[in-house]
Amino acid sequence: MAQRKIPMRKDIVTGEMKPKKELVRVVKNKENEVSVDPTGKKAGRGAYIHVDVEAAKKAKQEKIFDKTFGIKIDDQFYDDLIAYVDHQQARAELFGNGK
Repeated sequence: MAQRKIPMRKDIVTGEMKPKKELVRVVKNKENEVSVDPTGKKAGRGAYIHVDVEAAKKAKQEKIFDKTFGIKIDDQFYDDLIAYVDHQQARAELFGNGK
């Protein structure tokens, strides 16, 4: 059977290309609202971050999404992102990456 192509995306924190399944999409819509996109299908401009708590903390420390989307983002978003990534990371450790 032929090998399927794995979609790759760039992690905006580290700049590394990683498989899309290992990343979390963050999206900014037309109203400049920024949110985590667990489905990967929300309308708007997307950016990806690796499912790693340290990467999420670095994103908060350096205000990476503020720079990426060109808007001021509340610290609460970063706290929510860290909590979401922490949950996903723990889930992956428990159940494997099969979800």
